[in-house]
Amino acid sequence: MLDLTYYSFLLEPFAVDMNKKLFRLSPEMKLSQICGRKMDDDDDDIPQLSSHTLAALQEFYLEQQEREGMKTSQGFNQYSIGSIEEDWQLSQFWYSDETASCLAKEAVVAAGEGGRIACVSAPSVYQKLKELDGKDFSVCILEYDRRFSVYGEEFIFYDYNQPLNLPENLLPHSFDIVIADPPYLSEECLQKTAETIKYLTKEKILLCTGAVMEEQAAKHLGVKMCRFIPKHSRNLANEFRCYVNYASGLD
Repeated sequence: MLDLTYYSFLLEPFAVDMNKKLFRLSPEMKLSQICGRKMDDDDDDIPQLSSHTLAALQEFYLEQQEREGMKTSQGFNQYSIGSIEEDWQLSQFWYSDETASCLAKEAVVAAGEGGRIACVSAPSVYQKLKELDGKDFSVCILEYDRRFSVYGEEFIFYDYNQPLNLPENLLPHSFDIVIADPPYLSEECLQKTAETIKYLTKEKILLCTGAVMEEQAAKHLGVKMCRFIPKHSRNLANEFRCYVNYASGLD
């Protein structure tokens, strides 16, 4: 599968004109500039996109337009996965619908009746929990991306670089389970996110991160790898796994 993240510069909505003024480019304008440009001597050093790449970009733009159309329709579900698009620059990659459902249901069972669930950097699990529309649990989302503030009081701004910079009403050990998906596969990111997780949870932890982080996950959170393998809506180069510190249904 073509990795469109390499061509993310083409998805930027702005360009600069001859007078260095910023203006907005539509997808059609950008594609026409790329597809319709003529080769000349000045283009020798400019990398050209293959027909396969251009076709993939055109398909990507059509998908974007379809999603935008869905957002204006009467039947639009604000909690559906993809209703807020991935931002690759924030290392956002949403789970597949099947994986999000599995993790959400696991969290509900683990939290128990009347349980509290915290989703740390795991917005697609939060969205799936809201789709379940359960009356037996409550959930909040801790997320750096302020687009998720559309979810109102359940949104809590979170920067893993300041792991304990949390609202005063977010009391220590006040959640029955914490689901976390640190945005980066680095020990620094995991260690700082682990501080937040240990502050919030009563005990249970469900961590989703790369298979390469198994040793660090055990070191910082005392979790073990599950048999269940999470999938993303887009194929990723890194193998992801789930880790828990309790007897879960993911084995």
